[in-house]
Amino acid sequence: MFDSLSTKLQKVFRHLKGYGKLTEQNIQDALREVRLALLEADVHYKVAKDFIAKVAERAVGQEVMRSLTPGQQVIKIVHESLTELMGGTAMPLDLSGKPPQGIMLVGLQGSGKTTTAGKLARHLSKSGRKPCLIPADVYRPAAIDQLITLGRQLNIPVYAASSRDKPEEIAASAAAFAKESQSDVMLVDTAGRLHIDTELMDELKRLKNILHPKEILLVADAMTGQDAVQVAGAFHDAVGLTGVILTKLDGDARGGAALSIKAVTGCPIKFVGVGEKLDALEVFHPDRMSSRILGMGDVLSIIEKAQEAFDEKEALDLARKFQDNSFSLDDFRRQLRQIKKLGSLESILKMLPGMGMLKELKKMQIDEKALVRTEAIINSMTKEERRDASIINASRKRRIAMGSGTSVQEVNQLLRSYEDARRMMRQVMGGGKPAKKVKKKKVKAFFSL
Repeated sequence: MFDSLSTKLQKVFRHLKGYGKLTEQNIQDALREVRLALLEADVHYKVAKDFIAKVAERAVGQEVMRSLTPGQQVIKIVHESLTELMGGTAMPLDLSGKPPQGIMLVGLQGSGKTTTAGKLARHLSKSGRKPCLIPADVYRPAAIDQLITLGRQLNIPVYAASSRDKPEEIAASAAAFAKESQSDVMLVDTAGRLHIDTELMDELKRLKNILHPKEILLVADAMTGQDAVQVAGAFHDAVGLTGVILTKLDGDARGGAALSIKAVTGCPIKFVGVGEKLDALEVFHPDRMSSRILGMGDVLSIIEKAQEAFDEKEALDLARKFQDNSFSLDDFRRQLRQIKKLGSLESILKMLPGMGMLKELKKMQIDEKALVRTEAIINSMTKEERRDASIINASRKRRIAMGSGTSVQEVNQLLRSYEDARRMMRQVMGGGKPAKKVKKKKVKAFFSL
Protein backbone atom coordinates (compact mmCIF):
# COMPACT_ATOMS: atom_id res chain seq x y z
CA MET A 1 0.00 0.00 0.00
CA PHE A 2 2.73 2.48 0.96
CA ASP A 3 5.19 1.44 -1.77
CA SER A 4 5.16 4.77 -3.63
CA LEU A 5 5.42 6.83 -0.43
CA SER A 6 8.20 4.58 0.91
CA THR A 7 10.20 4.93 -2.30
CA LYS A 8 10.07 8.72 -2.23
CA LEU A 9 10.78 9.09 1.49
CA GLN A 10 13.74 6.74 1.43
CA LYS A 11 15.17 8.56 -1.59
CA VAL A 12 15.02 11.80 0.42
CA PHE A 13 16.71 10.21 3.44
CA ARG A 14 19.46 8.58 1.36
CA HIS A 15 20.23 12.05 0.06
CA LEU A 16 20.31 13.45 3.61
CA LYS A 17 22.77 10.78 4.74
CA GLY A 18 25.22 12.07 2.15
CA TYR A 19 25.72 15.30 4.08
CA GLY A 20 28.50 15.42 6.64
CA LYS A 21 26.72 18.25 8.37
CA LEU A 22 23.12 19.37 8.01
CA THR A 23 22.12 22.98 7.65
CA GLU A 24 18.73 24.61 8.00
CA GLN A 25 18.57 24.98 4.23
CA ASN A 26 19.14 21.34 3.28
CA ILE A 27 16.76 20.19 6.02
CA GLN A 28 14.06 22.51 4.65
CA ASP A 29 14.75 21.22 1.11
CA ALA A 30 14.37 17.63 2.33
CA LEU A 31 11.17 18.37 4.22
CA ARG A 32 9.73 20.05 1.14
CA GLU A 33 10.23 16.74 -0.70
CA VAL A 34 8.64 14.87 2.20
CA ARG A 35 5.61 17.16 2.06
CA LEU A 36 5.20 16.55 -1.68
CA ALA A 37 5.47 12.79 -1.08
CA LEU A 38 2.73 12.95 1.57
CA LEU A 39 0.41 14.99 -0.65
CA GLU A 40 0.96 12.60 -3.56
CA ALA A 41 0.08 9.76 -1.16
CA ASP A 42 -3.34 11.45 -0.72
CA VAL A 43 -2.64 12.66 2.81
CA HIS A 44 -4.96 15.50 3.85
CA TYR A 45 -3.24 18.80 2.98
CA LYS A 46 -3.69 20.25 6.48
CA VAL A 47 -2.32 17.05 8.06
CA ALA A 48 0.71 17.17 5.76
CA LYS A 49 1.31 20.85 6.56
CA ASP A 50 1.10 20.32 10.34
CA PHE A 51 3.28 17.22 10.14
CA ILE A 52 6.08 19.04 8.29
CA ALA A 53 5.87 21.96 10.73
CA LYS A 54 6.34 19.63 13.73
CA VAL A 55 9.23 17.77 12.13
CA ALA A 56 10.92 21.04 11.11
CA GLU A 57 10.58 22.40 14.63
CA ARG A 58 12.47 19.41 16.03
CA ALA A 59 14.91 18.91 13.13
CA VAL A 60 16.10 22.50 12.68
CA GLY A 61 17.76 23.02 16.03
CA GLN A 62 20.31 21.85 18.54
CA GLU A 63 18.86 18.32 18.69
CA VAL A 64 20.10 17.61 15.18
CA MET A 65 22.96 20.06 14.72
CA ARG A 66 24.97 18.52 17.60
CA SER A 67 24.25 14.96 16.55
CA LEU A 68 27.13 12.83 15.29
CA THR A 69 24.83 11.32 12.64
CA PRO A 70 22.44 14.14 11.74
CA GLY A 71 20.90 12.35 8.74
CA GLN A 72 19.89 9.39 10.90
CA GLN A 73 18.60 11.78 13.57
CA VAL A 74 16.21 13.36 11.05
CA ILE A 75 14.96 9.89 10.06
CA LYS A 76 14.38 9.13 13.75
CA ILE A 77 12.37 12.35 14.14
CA VAL A 78 10.25 11.56 11.07
CA HIS A 79 9.67 8.01 12.35
CA GLU A 80 8.49 9.28 15.74
CA SER A 81 6.32 11.94 14.12
CA LEU A 82 4.70 9.44 11.73
CA THR A 83 3.98 7.13 14.65
CA GLU A 84 2.38 9.98 16.59
CA LEU A 85 0.38 11.03 13.51
CA MET A 86 -1.19 7.55 13.25
CA GLY A 87 -2.09 7.36 16.94
CA GLY A 88 1.13 6.61 18.81
CA THR A 89 0.29 3.16 20.17
CA ALA A 90 -2.05 0.31 19.33
CA MET A 91 -5.53 0.86 20.76
CA PRO A 92 -7.17 -2.34 22.07
CA LEU A 93 -10.92 -2.91 22.09
CA ASP A 94 -12.70 -1.81 25.25
CA LEU A 95 -14.79 -4.80 26.35
CA SER A 96 -14.78 -4.11 30.06
CA GLY A 97 -17.95 -4.38 32.09
CA LYS A 98 -20.73 -6.92 32.41
CA PRO A 99 -21.13 -9.23 29.39
CA PRO A 100 -22.43 -9.43 26.78
CA GLN A 101 -20.73 -6.34 25.38
CA GLY A 102 -21.74 -4.96 21.98
CA ILE A 103 -19.59 -3.96 19.02
CA MET A 104 -21.39 -2.14 16.20
CA LEU A 105 -19.79 -2.24 12.77
CA VAL A 106 -20.90 0.73 10.66
CA GLY A 107 -19.92 2.07 7.26
CA LEU A 108 -20.95 2.58 3.66
CA GLN A 109 -22.14 -0.26 1.46
CA GLY A 110 -19.24 -2.15 -0.13
CA SER A 111 -16.68 -1.28 2.54
CA GLY A 112 -16.53 -4.89 3.72
CA LYS A 113 -18.51 -4.78 6.98
CA THR A 114 -19.89 -8.32 6.83
CA THR A 115 -16.57 -9.96 5.97
CA THR A 116 -14.86 -7.83 8.63
CA ALA A 117 -17.44 -9.03 11.17
CA GLY A 118 -16.29 -12.59 10.47
CA LYS A 119 -12.62 -11.62 10.70
CA LEU A 120 -13.16 -9.79 13.97
CA ALA A 121 -15.13 -12.74 15.37
CA ARG A 122 -12.19 -15.02 14.58
CA HIS A 123 -9.75 -12.57 16.18
CA LEU A 124 -11.85 -12.38 19.36
CA SER A 125 -12.14 -16.18 19.50
CA LYS A 126 -8.36 -16.50 19.24
CA SER A 127 -8.08 -14.00 22.11
CA GLY A 128 -10.22 -16.17 24.39
CA ARG A 129 -13.53 -14.38 23.86
CA LYS A 130 -16.85 -15.99 22.90
CA PRO A 131 -18.40 -13.78 20.21
CA CYS A 132 -21.71 -14.14 18.41
CA LEU A 133 -22.77 -12.51 15.15
CA ILE A 134 -25.90 -10.35 14.88
CA PRO A 135 -27.07 -9.59 11.31
CA ALA A 136 -28.83 -6.22 11.42
CA ASP A 137 -28.54 -5.53 7.67
CA VAL A 138 -31.95 -6.54 6.35
CA TYR A 139 -31.70 -4.51 3.12
CA ARG A 140 -28.77 -5.95 1.21
CA PRO A 141 -29.67 -9.21 -0.53
CA ALA A 142 -27.89 -12.24 0.99
CA ALA A 143 -26.26 -10.17 3.75
CA ILE A 144 -27.81 -12.37 6.43
CA ASP A 145 -26.94 -15.56 4.54
CA GLN A 146 -23.34 -14.38 4.18
CA LEU A 147 -23.02 -13.85 7.93
CA ILE A 148 -24.59 -17.26 8.64
CA THR A 149 -22.04 -18.86 6.29
CA LEU A 150 -19.18 -17.08 8.03
CA GLY A 151 -20.48 -18.19 11.42
CA ARG A 152 -20.66 -21.78 10.23
CA GLN A 153 -17.06 -21.64 8.98
CA LEU A 154 -15.86 -20.23 12.30
CA ASN A 155 -18.18 -22.33 14.49
CA ILE A 156 -19.60 -19.12 15.97
CA PRO A 157 -23.31 -18.66 16.80
CA VAL A 158 -25.33 -16.37 14.50
CA TYR A 159 -28.70 -14.86 15.38
CA ALA A 160 -31.36 -16.28 13.06
CA ALA A 161 -32.65 -13.02 11.64
CA SER A 162 -34.93 -12.61 8.65
CA SER A 163 -35.03 -9.92 5.98
CA ARG A 164 -38.63 -9.29 7.10
CA ASP A 165 -37.43 -8.27 10.60
CA LYS A 166 -36.74 -4.67 11.52
CA PRO A 167 -33.14 -3.84 12.58
CA GLU A 168 -34.46 -2.44 15.89
CA GLU A 169 -36.24 -5.74 16.65
CA ILE A 170 -33.07 -7.69 15.94
CA ALA A 171 -31.04 -5.38 18.18
CA ALA A 172 -33.60 -5.71 21.00
CA SER A 173 -33.30 -9.52 20.89
CA ALA A 174 -29.48 -9.58 20.53
CA ALA A 175 -28.62 -9.57 24.26
CA ALA A 176 -31.00 -12.45 25.04
CA PHE A 177 -29.53 -14.48 22.15
CA ALA A 178 -25.98 -13.77 23.36
CA LYS A 179 -26.81 -15.03 26.86
CA GLU A 180 -28.56 -18.08 25.45
CA SER A 181 -25.53 -18.94 23.28
CA GLN A 182 -23.14 -18.19 26.19
CA SER A 183 -21.46 -15.40 24.20
CA ASP A 184 -19.74 -12.46 25.88
CA VAL A 185 -19.42 -10.23 22.79
CA MET A 186 -22.09 -9.27 20.24
CA LEU A 187 -20.77 -8.30 16.81
CA VAL A 188 -23.55 -6.35 15.11
CA ASP A 189 -23.33 -6.03 11.32
CA THR A 190 -25.38 -2.93 10.42
CA ALA A 191 -26.68 -1.80 7.06
CA GLY A 192 -24.84 0.60 4.79
CA ARG A 193 -25.72 2.85 1.89
CA LEU A 194 -23.89 3.92 -1.22
CA HIS A 195 -23.69 7.37 0.32
CA ILE A 196 -24.26 9.07 3.68
CA ASP A 197 -27.92 9.97 4.23
CA THR A 198 -30.20 10.98 7.07
CA GLU A 199 -32.17 7.72 7.02
CA LEU A 200 -29.00 5.65 7.54
CA MET A 201 -27.76 7.79 10.41
CA ASP A 202 -31.13 7.85 12.15
CA GLU A 203 -31.28 4.06 12.06
CA LEU A 204 -27.77 3.75 13.49
CA LYS A 205 -28.67 6.15 16.30
CA ARG A 206 -31.70 4.01 17.18
CA LEU A 207 -29.58 0.85 17.20
CA LYS A 208 -27.01 2.56 19.39
CA ASN A 209 -29.69 3.53 21.93
CA ILE A 210 -30.96 -0.06 22.05
CA LEU A 211 -27.59 -1.87 22.14
CA HIS A 212 -25.52 0.58 24.20
CA PRO A 213 -22.34 -0.78 22.52
CA LYS A 214 -18.90 -0.39 24.09
CA GLU A 215 -17.39 -0.01 20.63
CA ILE A 216 -18.70 1.58 17.44
CA LEU A 217 -16.20 0.77 14.70
CA LEU A 218 -16.27 2.31 11.24
CA VAL A 219 -15.29 -0.13 8.50
CA ALA A 220 -13.72 2.06 5.80
CA ASP A 221 -12.20 1.14 2.44
CA ALA A 222 -8.59 2.35 2.34
CA MET A 223 -8.75 2.42 -1.46
CA THR A 224 -11.08 5.44 -1.32
CA GLY A 225 -8.34 7.69 0.08
CA GLN A 226 -9.56 11.05 1.36
CA ASP A 227 -13.19 9.95 0.95
CA ALA A 228 -12.58 7.49 3.80
CA VAL A 229 -11.51 10.39 6.02
CA GLN A 230 -14.62 12.39 5.15
CA VAL A 231 -16.85 9.36 5.75
CA ALA A 232 -15.20 8.80 9.14
CA GLY A 233 -15.86 12.42 10.10
CA ALA A 234 -19.55 12.17 9.14
CA PHE A 235 -20.12 8.91 11.05
CA HIS A 236 -18.21 10.21 14.06
CA ASP A 237 -20.37 13.34 14.24
CA ALA A 238 -23.55 11.26 13.97
CA VAL A 239 -22.98 8.24 16.23
CA GLY A 240 -19.65 8.84 18.02
CA LEU A 241 -17.10 6.37 16.69
CA THR A 242 -14.65 4.67 19.04
CA GLY A 243 -12.35 3.44 16.30
CA VAL A 244 -11.78 2.57 12.65
CA ILE A 245 -11.06 -0.63 10.75
CA LEU A 246 -9.35 0.05 7.42
CA THR A 247 -9.91 -2.64 4.81
CA LYS A 248 -7.96 -3.48 1.63
CA LEU A 249 -4.60 -2.35 2.98
CA ASP A 250 -3.10 -5.08 0.79
CA GLY A 251 -4.25 -3.17 -2.30
CA ASP A 252 -2.56 -0.37 -4.21
CA ALA A 253 -4.06 2.49 -2.19
CA ARG A 254 -1.66 5.39 -1.67
CA GLY A 255 -2.00 5.37 2.11
CA GLY A 256 -3.48 8.80 2.70
CA ALA A 257 -6.43 7.48 4.71
CA ALA A 258 -4.23 5.63 7.20
CA LEU A 259 -2.03 8.68 7.70
CA SER A 260 -4.87 11.22 7.92
CA ILE A 261 -7.83 9.61 9.66
CA LYS A 262 -6.61 9.89 13.26
CA ALA A 263 -5.46 13.50 12.87
CA VAL A 264 -8.69 14.65 11.19
CA THR A 265 -11.31 12.73 13.20
CA GLY A 266 -9.52 11.86 16.44
CA CYS A 267 -10.62 8.22 15.99
CA PRO A 268 -7.82 5.66 16.24
CA ILE A 269 -7.33 2.92 13.67
CA LYS A 270 -7.76 -0.30 15.66
CA PHE A 271 -7.51 -2.96 12.95
CA VAL A 272 -6.50 -3.26 9.32
CA GLY A 273 -7.70 -5.78 6.75
CA VAL A 274 -4.86 -7.20 4.69
CA GLY A 275 -6.63 -9.78 2.53
CA GLU A 276 -9.84 -11.63 1.78
CA LYS A 277 -9.34 -14.62 4.09
CA LEU A 278 -10.80 -14.68 7.59
CA ASP A 279 -7.36 -14.60 9.19
CA ALA A 280 -6.38 -11.46 7.25
CA LEU A 281 -7.10 -8.97 10.04
CA GLU A 282 -4.26 -7.36 12.00
CA VAL A 283 -4.12 -5.12 15.05
CA PHE A 284 -2.92 -1.71 13.85
CA HIS A 285 0.42 -0.74 15.39
CA PRO A 286 1.35 2.86 14.39
CA ASP A 287 5.04 2.39 15.26
CA ARG A 288 5.31 -0.75 13.13
CA MET A 289 3.50 0.86 10.22
CA SER A 290 5.83 3.83 10.47
CA SER A 291 8.82 1.48 10.36
CA ARG A 292 7.44 -0.22 7.25
CA ILE A 293 6.92 3.12 5.50
CA LEU A 294 10.52 4.15 6.21
CA GLY A 295 11.96 0.79 5.12
CA MET A 296 12.96 -0.30 8.64
CA GLY A 297 10.93 -3.50 8.43
CA ASP A 298 8.44 -4.99 10.83
CA VAL A 299 10.11 -7.96 12.45
CA LEU A 300 7.70 -8.01 15.42
CA SER A 301 4.74 -8.67 13.12
CA ILE A 302 6.63 -11.51 11.44
CA ILE A 303 7.36 -13.04 14.87
CA GLU A 304 3.69 -12.76 15.87
CA LYS A 305 2.58 -14.38 12.62
CA ALA A 306 5.11 -17.18 13.11
CA GLN A 307 4.01 -17.78 16.71
CA GLU A 308 0.43 -18.20 15.52
CA ALA A 309 1.33 -20.41 12.55
CA PHE A 310 4.02 -22.66 14.06
CA ASP A 311 3.51 -25.14 16.85
CA GLU A 312 6.25 -25.11 19.54
CA LYS A 313 6.21 -28.89 19.94
CA GLU A 314 6.56 -29.37 16.18
CA ALA A 315 9.44 -26.86 16.10
CA LEU A 316 11.35 -28.84 18.76
CA ASP A 317 10.65 -32.07 16.90
CA LEU A 318 11.89 -30.45 13.69
CA ALA A 319 15.10 -29.27 15.38
CA ARG A 320 15.76 -32.82 16.57
CA LYS A 321 15.22 -34.19 13.04
CA PHE A 322 17.67 -31.69 11.60
CA GLN A 323 20.28 -32.68 14.17
CA ASP A 324 19.99 -36.42 13.59
CA ASN A 325 19.58 -35.99 9.81
CA SER A 326 16.10 -37.57 9.71
CA PHE A 327 14.34 -34.52 8.12
CA SER A 328 12.14 -36.04 5.39
CA LEU A 329 10.07 -34.70 2.52
CA ASP A 330 7.00 -35.24 4.72
CA ASP A 331 8.53 -32.77 7.20
CA PHE A 332 9.41 -30.45 4.32
CA ARG A 333 5.78 -30.50 3.15
CA ARG A 334 4.55 -29.79 6.68
CA GLN A 335 6.85 -26.76 6.90
CA LEU A 336 5.63 -25.46 3.54
CA ARG A 337 2.04 -25.65 4.79
CA GLN A 338 2.95 -23.64 7.86
CA ILE A 339 4.78 -21.05 5.75
CA LYS A 340 1.60 -20.63 3.67
CA LYS A 341 -0.24 -19.63 6.88
CA LEU A 342 2.05 -16.61 7.26
CA GLY A 343 0.63 -14.97 4.14
CA SER A 344 2.15 -14.12 0.77
CA LEU A 345 5.91 -14.41 0.42
CA GLU A 346 6.07 -10.88 -0.97
CA SER A 347 4.30 -9.41 2.08
CA ILE A 348 6.64 -11.27 4.44
CA LEU A 349 9.76 -10.14 2.56
CA LYS A 350 8.57 -6.53 2.70
CA MET A 351 8.46 -6.74 6.51
CA LEU A 352 12.17 -7.48 6.68
CA PRO A 353 14.40 -4.44 7.37
CA GLY A 354 15.65 -2.94 4.13
CA MET A 355 13.85 -5.49 1.94
CA GLY A 356 10.89 -3.29 1.07
CA MET A 357 12.92 -1.13 -1.27
CA LEU A 358 15.35 -3.63 -2.79
CA LYS A 359 15.37 -3.38 -6.59
CA GLU A 360 15.91 -7.15 -6.74
CA LEU A 361 12.72 -7.72 -4.76
CA LYS A 362 10.74 -5.44 -7.04
CA LYS A 363 12.05 -7.21 -10.15
CA MET A 364 11.57 -10.66 -8.63
CA GLN A 365 8.18 -12.00 -9.69
CA ILE A 366 7.40 -14.28 -6.76
CA ASP A 367 5.02 -16.98 -7.94
CA GLU A 368 2.50 -17.49 -5.12
CA LYS A 369 1.46 -20.79 -6.74
CA ALA A 370 4.99 -22.15 -6.33
CA LEU A 371 4.22 -23.61 -2.90
CA VAL A 372 1.09 -25.25 -4.31
CA ARG A 373 3.13 -26.91 -7.11
CA THR A 374 5.79 -27.96 -4.62
CA GLU A 375 3.18 -29.61 -2.40
CA ALA A 376 1.63 -31.30 -5.45
CA ILE A 377 5.00 -32.82 -6.34
CA ILE A 378 5.51 -34.17 -2.81
CA ASN A 379 1.91 -35.50 -2.76
CA SER A 380 2.65 -37.49 -5.94
CA MET A 381 5.44 -39.40 -4.20
CA THR A 382 5.00 -42.68 -2.36
CA LYS A 383 5.50 -42.89 1.42
CA GLU A 384 8.88 -44.55 0.86
CA GLU A 385 9.99 -41.76 -1.50
CA ARG A 386 8.95 -39.05 0.94
CA ARG A 387 10.77 -40.84 3.73
CA ASP A 388 13.96 -41.45 1.71
CA ALA A 389 14.46 -39.12 -1.26
CA SER A 390 17.66 -40.93 -2.29
CA ILE A 391 15.64 -43.76 -3.89
CA ILE A 392 14.02 -41.40 -6.40
CA ASN A 393 15.60 -42.33 -9.72
CA ALA A 394 14.90 -41.13 -13.27
CA SER A 395 11.82 -43.31 -13.83
CA ARG A 396 10.34 -42.33 -10.49
CA LYS A 397 10.90 -38.65 -11.31
CA ARG A 398 8.98 -39.07 -14.59
CA ARG A 399 6.09 -40.73 -12.73
CA ILE A 400 6.06 -37.99 -10.05
CA ALA A 401 6.11 -35.25 -12.71
CA MET A 402 3.16 -36.82 -14.57
CA GLY A 403 1.22 -37.29 -11.34
CA SER A 404 1.70 -33.68 -10.23
CA GLY A 405 1.26 -32.04 -13.63
CA THR A 406 4.80 -30.67 -13.56
CA SER A 407 8.06 -31.39 -15.37
CA VAL A 408 11.03 -33.56 -14.43
CA GLN A 409 13.10 -30.36 -14.20
CA GLU A 410 10.71 -29.01 -11.52
CA VAL A 411 10.96 -32.29 -9.60
CA ASN A 412 14.77 -32.07 -9.74
CA GLN A 413 14.62 -28.47 -8.60
CA LEU A 414 12.46 -29.38 -5.60
CA LEU A 415 14.81 -32.20 -4.59
CA ARG A 416 17.81 -29.86 -4.82
CA SER A 417 16.02 -27.23 -2.70
CA TYR A 418 15.09 -29.90 -0.16
CA GLU A 419 18.70 -31.09 0.09
CA ASP A 420 19.96 -27.49 0.33
CA ALA A 421 17.49 -26.72 3.14
CA ARG A 422 18.40 -29.90 5.01
CA ARG A 423 22.14 -29.27 4.69
CA MET A 424 21.86 -25.60 5.64
CA MET A 425 19.73 -26.26 8.73
CA ARG A 426 22.00 -29.10 9.84
CA GLN A 427 24.93 -26.70 9.70
CA VAL A 428 22.98 -24.05 11.63
CA MET A 429 22.13 -26.64 14.29
CA GLY A 430 25.82 -27.51 14.53
CA GLY A 431 25.56 -30.92 12.95
CA GLY A 432 27.49 -30.41 9.75
CA LYS A 433 30.51 -28.88 8.02
CA PRO A 434 30.89 -25.11 7.58
CA ALA A 435 28.36 -23.76 5.12
CA LYS A 436 29.44 -23.03 1.58
CA LYS A 437 28.63 -19.67 0.07
CA VAL A 438 25.14 -19.79 -1.45
CA LYS A 439 25.09 -18.71 -5.08
CA LYS A 440 22.55 -16.21 -6.38
CA LYS A 441 21.29 -18.79 -8.89
CA LYS A 442 20.26 -21.08 -6.05
CA VAL A 443 18.39 -18.28 -4.31
CA LYS A 444 16.50 -17.46 -7.50
CA ALA A 445 15.77 -21.14 -8.05
CA PHE A 446 14.27 -21.45 -4.59
CA PHE A 447 11.74 -18.66 -5.30
CA SER A 448 10.86 -20.04 -8.75
CA LEU A 449 10.04 -23.59 -7.60
